[in-house]
Amino acid sequence: QVQVVESGGGLVQAGDSLTLSCAVSHRTLVKPSVAWFRQTPGKERELVAAIGGSSARTAYADSAKVRFTITRDDAKKTVFLQMNNLKPEDTALYYCAAGFTASRVVLTAANEYASWGQGTQVTVSS
Repeated sequence: QVQVVESGGGLVQAGDSLTLSCAVSHRTLVKPSVAWFRQTPGKERELVAAIGGSSARTAYADSAKVRFTITRDDAKKTVFLQMNNLKPEDTALYYCAAGFTASRVVLTAANEYASWGQGTQVTVSS
């Protein structure tokens, strides 16, 4: 059984930084691929960033490539999303997701992830 728990969201001002944490509990020796998605009302969930399990390769949405960084601490089974220079359009409910694959590719589609957290709200005021 895999459990995903996000933390770190909050209300910040434009230009501020915020770090989201995603704790993934699992009993396998295989490192999960982990991704951050975000969603706003009326819109589909979109990928923000993802990091591979065995390869630790990363993938980013165009809007996140310069400002966001995804990293992982395997000892703590935690993945972090460092978000810098936040903008009002970054306001969303951020979800962390975990999935397992034997491939070295980075999983980027929501339907490739089987385990999801409840989400953490990020609100950026202008």
